[in-house]
Amino acid sequence: MFVKPMLLHKSDQPFDDSDYITELKLDGIRLIYSVDNAGKVHLYSRHNNEITVKFPELHNIDLPPGTVLDGELIVSDKEGKPDFEAIMSRFMSSKDKSRISFVAFDVIQYEGTRVTNLPLLERKEILAELVPNDSSLIAKSLFIEGHGEAYFEAIKAQGLEGIVLKHKDSRYEVGKRSHSWLKVINYQCADVLVVGYRKQPKDFGWLLTDADGRYIGVMELGVPAREKAKVYRAPILKETDDFAYITPIRVRVKYRNITKAGMLRLPSFVEINS
Repeated sequence: MFVKPMLLHKSDQPFDDSDYITELKLDGIRLIYSVDNAGKVHLYSRHNNEITVKFPELHNIDLPPGTVLDGELIVSDKEGKPDFEAIMSRFMSSKDKSRISFVAFDVIQYEGTRVTNLPLLERKEILAELVPNDSSLIAKSLFIEGHGEAYFEAIKAQGLEGIVLKHKDSRYEVGKRSHSWLKVINYQCADVLVVGYRKQPKDFGWLLTDADGRYIGVMELGVPAREKAKVYRAPILKETDDFAYITPIRVRVKYRNITKAGMLRLPSFVEINS
């Protein structure tokens, strides 16, 4: 049974509050793990795509019928850190045999009954009953109470994706983006060059290079209308059917990480540098 997952709002900064728990934000694929009343396993992405056949090693985990868990599917790198490119490669290719882990962080249904109205910490207790012993295949998400600022500093030092802050008494709000759950992303920042843009009516996008002129991706996020206008007014050096190439403009961007191909992952606008 698919249940539309609860989503997170963004917080620009971590905070310390004893009414919240702090968890590591895992860089993987959101997964709804469902065991129907007959004991058959069904795996769903957050967008209700059934992906059960892609991960056969998850079919025989010892969970009782009528269980629905929410969590993240990850592949760890050699340092034990979640590797987003690796999990996407495993997801896309049947030839990829990378070892996966399902890290559960919430319970939606227990013994055939919805538990979404229970406070978060009570659901965590149920999760501990369902997954009493962590393994390389299935584990519970670890959390601490409060200490969001120190936790965030620790994950920054390790180059991890971010943290999640959840109110202890929060109910599981099916299909909603709730302020009871907040994510704080460990963004990286860089000064780059905008060297072109997609022409209308194509979707918005700025072509980015580094200072040496090496292509590093397309930025599609976070650009205010005023800054867009500045780029569109720049002198055009050449054009193709899809792109206009301009006199480079230096901008500051934030991004998740640099991919193995040297691209900025999800670059987002910060400011134009004068």
